[in-house]
Amino acid sequence: MKAIRVHENGGPEVLSFEEVEIPFIGEEEVLVKVESAGINFIDTYQRSGLYQIPLPSTLGLEASGTIVDVGTNVTGLRVGDRVAYTNVAGAYAEYAAVPADKLVSIPESVSFDQGAAAMLQGCTAHYLSMSTYKVQAGDRCLIHAAAGGVGLLLIQMVKMLGGFVIGTVSTEAKAELARNAGADEVILYNDRDFQSEVLKITDGAGVNVAYDSVGEATFAKSIDCLCRFGHMVLYGNASGPVTEFNPATLGPKGSLFLTRPTLFDYLASREDLDWRSGDVFRWISENKLNLRVEHFYSLSEAQSAHQALESRQTTGKVILRP
Repeated sequence: MKAIRVHENGGPEVLSFEEVEIPFIGEEEVLVKVESAGINFIDTYQRSGLYQIPLPSTLGLEASGTIVDVGTNVTGLRVGDRVAYTNVAGAYAEYAAVPADKLVSIPESVSFDQGAAAMLQGCTAHYLSMSTYKVQAGDRCLIHAAAGGVGLLLIQMVKMLGGFVIGTVSTEAKAELARNAGADEVILYNDRDFQSEVLKITDGAGVNVAYDSVGEATFAKSIDCLCRFGHMVLYGNASGPVTEFNPATLGPKGSLFLTRPTLFDYLASREDLDWRSGDVFRWISENKLNLRVEHFYSLSEAQSAHQALESRQTTGKVILRP
C-alpha cells in the first residue's frame, strides 16, 4: 500500500510518498481501508519536530473508512462497517490498523469526508466549548483563527450555547466565512489591533474566554482581552510556541485562569469519545453544524497540502484522499 512517511524532521519536503506493507492487526485491532484522512496543524508540529514522535513514522491522526478485517477479540464491529477515528497515528495511508475501542460508527447521513473532518476538529471544538470552558448564555468569547477548521466549528458551538463571538481573521474573505458561521463581530488582525477592538466591542469589559490556537503572536494580548476571572485557553501553536510566561501576572490582571488542553485527555475515556463524537455527528445530521470541507488532495500531494495549511491558504478542513 501507499503511505506518507517521515524519516527526519523538517519542512513539507520531508514527507515521503512510499510503498509499505499493509499493517498487521492485533487481536484487539481493526484494519480500516482509509477513504478520507484529515490534515491538522498537529501533523505539521510532528513533522517539524516541535512535537516529538518516533521516526520513521506514518503521519496523520484522524481518518474515516471501511472495515476490511477485524481482530480475533473484537466484538461489535464487522467487515463493511463505516467508521471514523482520531488520536491514532498512521492515517496518511491506504490502510490503517486501529484499536477497536478508538473507532466510532459513521451515520449513513454523514459522508466519509465529513467523518474525517468531524473527528479531531469537531471533538476539539466540543471539548473547548463544553468542558475546558463551559460556555454559558451571554458569555463573551474571543476565537482566534475563526475561519479555520476548528474556528468555524467552535463559533457554531458557542452560538448554540448562547455565547457572543468575536472572531479574528486575516482577510475579508475569511471574515465573511466567520460571519456566515455565526460570529457576532469579526476583527481583521492585519488591519486593526485586536486587543483594542475587543475592548471597544465589549465596552471595556473584556471577554470571559479567549480560545487561542495561534500561540506566540497572540498570547499576551489575548490575556489582556480577558475580564476578571477570565479563561485563557491556549490550544495550539500556529505562529510558534509560547516559551516564556510568568504566572504571577495572572493575579493583577484579574485572577485569571490559564490552561493548555489537549484532545488526547478529553477523549481519554470511551464515554467521552462517544459523547463528543455522538454530539458532533448528530448535529451534522440535523444540519445544526455545518462542516466546511473544501480542500482535497490525493495522498501523493501531502507536501502541497501541508504547504497550503501552514501558509494560511486554507479555510475549514483539509482532506487527503488515498
